Amino acid sequence: MAQYQVTLDHQLLNQLFIGENRDAGVAALLETVLNQVLKAQATEQLAATEYERTPERLGQRNGSYSRGLTTRVGSINLQIPRFRDGKFSTELFKRYQRSEQALVLTLMELVINGVSTRKVARVTEELCGREFSKSTVSDLCKQLDPIVQGWNNRSLDEVAYPFVTVDAMYVKVREDGRIRSRGVFIGYGVNTDGNREILGLAVGDTESEASWGTFFSQLKERGLRGVDCITSDTHGGLVKAIRQHFQGVTWQRCQTHFMKNILDAAPKSLQGSIKGMVRTIFEAPNIDIARKCLKDTLDAFQGKAPKAMNTLENGFDDATAILVYPEEYRVRLRTSNGIERVNGEIRRRERVIRIFPNREAVVRMIGSVLMEMEAQWESNRKFKDMSAYHEWCKNR
Repeated sequence: MAQYQVTLDHQLLNQLFIGENRDAGVAALLETVLNQVLKAQATEQLAATEYERTPERLGQRNGSYSRGLTTRVGSINLQIPRFRDGKFSTELFKRYQRSEQALVLTLMELVINGVSTRKVARVTEELCGREFSKSTVSDLCKQLDPIVQGWNNRSLDEVAYPFVTVDAMYVKVREDGRIRSRGVFIGYGVNTDGNREILGLAVGDTESEASWGTFFSQLKERGLRGVDCITSDTHGGLVKAIRQHFQGVTWQRCQTHFMKNILDAAPKSLQGSIKGMVRTIFEAPNIDIARKCLKDTLDAFQGKAPKAMNTLENGFDDATAILVYPEEYRVRLRTSNGIERVNGEIRRRERVIRIFPNREAVVRMIGSVLMEMEAQWESNRKFKDMSAYHEWCKNR
């Protein structure tokens, strides 16, 4: 690994250690360090410092251009070196910009296929230059697609994943000259070490039992094992596929979606009161108390909101399945909110694209976002201590 000598001025150190805005100080520090690293990398690639004339020199500098980079401590501005007779290369952006690369590639495909708006074409031209061809897009895809596909097809057999959450989102894809709605199936799991991990994604025609079954089969073929509990919404095809491919596994109906189903069936004037009483069911310490809370709720609202109470009674067992597990795991497992946040991050990019040019672009774009989110998870602390779960498994 190359070593770089970095110098910091007094004003920067003062802002970092005693300034009022510490985050700005850290961002300024990062910007200074990375800009000096970029200069050092340019010196390495040219085999000469600025203005140095030696027989070993490999080229000439040609100034620099600004490049914004969003990091966890804020946005920074980097000065990227330019070479007169070549191209400066750096590994610096790879971790942060895989999703941005996928976004730009998708926009370029839209322009080439003639299905983008003038606004998208204008943005793409600013990002990619005034001219780009199908061969340019193809070459760029060849660099990124194998990375995403390799990640999405990696083996999962190193550890078991007792807790799995799955969800689907819909995107628009242009196929056979028509715009069609396609389901994107996403799953993530918490493994026996307590770390969460994106398991994979797949694109299907509809959110049917067959489509979900194909997705689950792919995960199992890649080595998914040890599943104890699956959390999801109550889509009929999904639930049937879970019961077929994961027989004996606990299915936890997402309590957030379940609450919405109940309130949608209740009169608006009663929604606040019903929500409070249903919440006591979800937060009950054991199934016996949960059943008592259910009875109290039914007695209070059966006459005033019969549809809502029927929904509650019919879904009670599935929504409280999590109560068999140790208390410290219930908050994490009783909803699919974790994966909903993943979907929200995907939507932020997908809104820019609006219509994907093909299914490959869907996998490239969404897979790149998921890879970056997983990298962030890996750098954070353990998602959940699994020692209580392992002890519970021994005694059940």
